[in-house]
Amino acid sequence: MPELIMKRLQEEIRQLEYELTTELPAEIKKAVALGDLSENAEYHMAKQRQEFVNARLGQLKKRMGELALVNLTNIPHDRVGFGATVTVFDTSKDEELVYKLVTSEESDVAKGLISTTSPIGRALLGKQVGDTTTVVTPNGKRELEILKLLTIHDEVEEVK
Repeated sequence: MPELIMKRLQEEIRQLEYELTTELPAEIKKAVALGDLSENAEYHMAKQRQEFVNARLGQLKKRMGELALVNLTNIPHDRVGFGATVTVFDTSKDEELVYKLVTSEESDVAKGLISTTSPIGRALLGKQVGDTTTVVTPNGKRELEILKLLTIHDEVEEVK
């Protein structure tokens, strides 16, 4: 799973580097040729985009370094951790929900993909089947009981 994320990050880095080294310099050169830079909207937009691309590249490269450190041996086999699919019973909503703990780049709450750094993700980390945890969300407190757990190790075994 971290390999797929890293591949997507590498592709975005490649695209941004191309924009930074090829497209933006051409735009800036074209804008400079138009004359007076103080009132040149094209020039200012290209420079702002250049700053954004530089900042985003820094973020992505930092995240790549962090993901390179993900070690499956550090992820528990019997507790909720990165990559786990957790079925919980939400007593406040009186319903069963399924969450998969992922990186912040992959999170999509509508699809049940929650970040390990989100309030729900942090509350579930380290828990086992049968445990109950309280989550403080912007909508109030929620009590979640862990009903079923499929760890990243279980998923790797299923693929084999």
